[in-house]
Amino acid sequence: MASFNFSEKIIINKPAAIIFDYTQDYSKRLDWDNFLKQAELINGATEAGKGVKAWCVARYGVGMETRYVTFSRPGVAAVKMTQGPYMFKAFAGSWTFREAGAETAKVTFFYNYRLRFPFTIVGGFIKRRLRLNVRQRLRDLKKCVEAV
Repeated sequence: MASFNFSEKIIINKPAAIIFDYTQDYSKRLDWDNFLKQAELINGATEAGKGVKAWCVARYGVGMETRYVTFSRPGVAAVKMTQGPYMFKAFAGSWTFREAGAETAKVTFFYNYRLRFPFTIVGGFIKRRLRLNVRQRLRDLKKCVEAV
């Protein structure tokens, strides 16, 4: 199994708490997250929080169930895959929100995952695609949250 990780950052002209709340509101998730075509909390949950599970489906149809392992407003939200596409042996991600100045925050997405064989053969390609996608998601988040 190959293990991969990467992070991407962006500066957004809003306070960290506003960005945190915006990203963790599943009724707004599809407004900014261009990677997904479906995003919802499951098992009766109505808001994100530690222990809460979510179901997200990528534009191309692959779904992943995650569970929040950390939820500390307004600084960090982290999830771990509980069920997902076969290519991932494991998947986890964290989003951090740090004040970077007056009415400005630095948002960092960090992803860590392990691939199953034979996907390990194209692991570099998968990492590049995921990284490009995360960069675009952050740009879309910036555009949407700054317009609010």
